[in-house]
Amino acid sequence: MGMSKSQGCFGYPLSIFFIVANEFCERFSYYGMRGILILYFTNFFSWDDNMSTAIYHTFVALCYLTPILGALIADSWLGKFKTIVSLSIVYTIGQAVISVSSINDLTDHNHDGTPDSLPVHVALSMIGLALIALGTGGIKPCVSAFGGDQFEEGQEKRRNRFFSMFYLAINAGSLLSTIITPMLRVQQCGIHSKQACYPLAFGVPAALMAVALIVFILGSGMYKKFQPQGNIMGKVAKCIHFAIKNRFRHRSKAFPKREHWLDWAKEKYDERLISQIKMVMRVMFLYIPLPMFWALFDQQGSRWTLQAATMSGKIGALEIQPDQMQTVNAILIVIMVPIFDAVLYPLIAKCGLNFTSLKKMTVGMFLASLAFVVAAIVQVEIDKTLPVFPKGNEIQIKVLNIGNTTMNISLPGEMVTLDSLSQTNAYMTFDVNKLTSINISSPGSPVTAVTDDFKQGQRHTLLVWAPNHYRVVKDDLNQKPKKGENGIRFVNTFNELITVTMSGKIYANVSSNNASNYQFFPSGVKGFTISSTEIPPQCQSNFNTFYLEFGSAYTYLVRRKNGSCPEVQSFEDISANTVNMALQIPQYFLLTCGEVVFSVTGLEFSYSQAPSNMKSVLQAGWLLTVAIGNIIVLIVAGAGQFSKQWAEYILFAALLLVVCIIFAIMTRFYTYINPAEIEAQFDEDEKKKSLENSNPYIMLGANSQTQM
Repeated sequence: MGMSKSQGCFGYPLSIFFIVANEFCERFSYYGMRGILILYFTNFFSWDDNMSTAIYHTFVALCYLTPILGALIADSWLGKFKTIVSLSIVYTIGQAVISVSSINDLTDHNHDGTPDSLPVHVALSMIGLALIALGTGGIKPCVSAFGGDQFEEGQEKRRNRFFSMFYLAINAGSLLSTIITPMLRVQQCGIHSKQACYPLAFGVPAALMAVALIVFILGSGMYKKFQPQGNIMGKVAKCIHFAIKNRFRHRSKAFPKREHWLDWAKEKYDERLISQIKMVMRVMFLYIPLPMFWALFDQQGSRWTLQAATMSGKIGALEIQPDQMQTVNAILIVIMVPIFDAVLYPLIAKCGLNFTSLKKMTVGMFLASLAFVVAAIVQVEIDKTLPVFPKGNEIQIKVLNIGNTTMNISLPGEMVTLDSLSQTNAYMTFDVNKLTSINISSPGSPVTAVTDDFKQGQRHTLLVWAPNHYRVVKDDLNQKPKKGENGIRFVNTFNELITVTMSGKIYANVSSNNASNYQFFPSGVKGFTISSTEIPPQCQSNFNTFYLEFGSAYTYLVRRKNGSCPEVQSFEDISANTVNMALQIPQYFLLTCGEVVFSVTGLEFSYSQAPSNMKSVLQAGWLLTVAIGNIIVLIVAGAGQFSKQWAEYILFAALLLVVCIIFAIMTRFYTYINPAEIEAQFDEDEKKKSLENSNPYIMLGANSQTQM
């Protein structure tokens, strides 16, 4: 064991600060890259949402599966230090490869701003992602365990504080990167054609990873480095296999029972190894229920963000976009970890309660379960305000009179009279099979029947104008606009085609008495320009929308004012979101408190209960629970299509509550150990043995036992 006397700082080994700084840079790099990944897939590769999401989740799951590989390399071959260094190099290369893959000038030989051979970019970025998954996953279990290694026996309190600082660094890194990386993406750059700057957005994380690596190597002289102890996982597997085989051989009643099934390996393996495996097995057994926590926790990125998209982001003077709500989690972590550590835990200890690691984890699960109950309550509130959309056999119809005379429209069971330039207050719902007849007429003209095959499950707008002309438009919006954006479409009442340009998006050639498709815009006031051959040049052609909020949809009617100049009138199709996003804060608060008591404690518990040669293995086991949690989400979200979102939240809450109770019962049977003490005991016994071995007379009686 190479040991250098470590210098201290606030009673902590100085080396710790290098490790925490390294973790901060690494997490910034990882979350920065991951945050823009989905946009990179959809915008640069033009993949659809499903493909992008699938690849994204596969990548995330991979990042949590590779730790096992890292732990194996560290504990049995290179040692933690060399593993961290070599895999960080792999990681940095991966980051560099993915930023190169996003340079469109790489294959853009004709300089038109789009890559000529997309497969080259896709292949490069997949190689990059594979290297990143190997790198980030591989060093994850080693960095936390390596940090724990820096503490002496008897520094447990400080070591626990280190795991909190470590967790703080993770979240500070992710918080800063979620704020900064999107800013880099919107910059424009390029040699021949300017476009969104993915190379910069991927390049900054790559540079930071290189910084992380250098910081880590700089501390090299101060670290306590333990030698790896041979292929430990192989030994463990062989020992377990032998114990099971041996137990099976001696299954008849003639053989005396042994205290633990692993004791059947005694014939071949030494007791130290057996006792170490027992320690690991007991912890691994406790891990079985844990993925359920992560299954809930990881939904803040998916389900909760979608929930935020149906809410209003005006919080006081602030304007928050739905995908920025996730930063609430990281902000709260940075606030809560110190509070829990410095205030809450000492208070609980003062009250004479023994708040053990496993009790903390049980409480954490309970809090996460509660968070989902709150999310369900918020969802019910949102559902009250959501418009009704057609389901199954239903269709919906709204009538918009774009002519100059009053029109009468008779629908099954309804008679509607619409003045010029007005619409029905809401969409009317009909069963597509019972939709007998729709007739329109204007005063002094015959009745005209509307013949059109209405598509079930769709919204339709019936445009009518004098004396009895009509057009049925199939709305291409059958849900609230995604990401809290606002849908806008234009209806043209001029005779010629019109083209509208609105903050960079173009509605090309909208024909006479027809509606364009919807296009989507974030909140704010948007300017738009109307152009047509029919509009005289002296007319005003620039207009502004009123203030768009979140999740609304409008139809803008372009019509002729006196003379030939255009003017615009707006009609509401879907009302804006009314429930405030601030209502999500309680559920984020509960989930974050749950995370603080569950996750930080879990890291620390996994370290403290593992024998010295299996620290990384148990950290990897802990990370494996995260991977399985991610997989559970994919399965549940894929299998159970709930008609009501709140029902899904309640299901998850109930599942976690059940798991929490099972876990609480399991923890009653767990006794805490101090692996160092047990190993010291073995060292002493071995010393005694070697003394006895040097004295041959004692050995005679011992031989008869082994000849079985």
